[in-house]
Amino acid sequence: MKLLFILLATITFVAVSTDTKSADTNTVSSTVVTNSTPPTANAPSVVVNNSDICKTATSGAVQTQIFGIASGITITDENCERLKLARSLYGMGMKVAAVSLLSDDPRVFDAMIMAGTPPPINGKIGTEALEEWKLNPDLIPEGSKVFIQKEITKTVEGSSDEFAKFVFMAMAMYIGIPILF
Repeated sequence: MKLLFILLATITFVAVSTDTKSADTNTVSSTVVTNSTPPTANAPSVVVNNSDICKTATSGAVQTQIFGIASGITITDENCERLKLARSLYGMGMKVAAVSLLSDDPRVFDAMIMAGTPPPINGKIGTEALEEWKLNPDLIPEGSKVFIQKEITKTVEGSSDEFAKFVFMAMAMYIGIPILF
C-alpha cells in the first residue's frame, strides 16, 4: 500500500512539473451565429367588409417555444338573418309569413302573446292561433317564458306524487313489508 502511494505521488509530481512547450503564434477564431427565436404564429386576417352580410369574423393564434397554431373563422348571426328574411317577406307583401318568421324568437313570441296577438300557426291567426299553440306546446320556441308556468305546475304536481310514493315505500320498508312497484 505504501509502495502504491509513493508510485502515485511520483507520477503526479512528474506530470505537474513537466513544462509543456507550445507555439504561441497559433490563432483560432470562430464565429457562432445562433438564432434562437421561434417562428411566430400570426393570426390570419378574416375580412368581412360587406355591411349586408350577417357574419362577424374572429381569429386567434397561440405560440409556444416549440409549437404554434393560428386560425380564423366567421360566425353567423342568426338574429340578423331572421330580421333580413322577415324584412324581405314583408317587402313582398307576405306580412303574416314575416310575423311568423319573427315569432321563432322566444322574446318576440312572448311579446305577441302578452299583447293579445298570438303568432300565426298552421295558417291560423288570432284566437284560433292561440288555441292551436295550446294544442301544440312542442312548437313553442324554446326559451318562452309565457308558457313556463304550466311546466312548473306540472313538475310540482308530479314531484308530490313521487314524494308520496317515496314516503309510503320508506314506511313499508321500516315496518318490514316488501313492496314491489
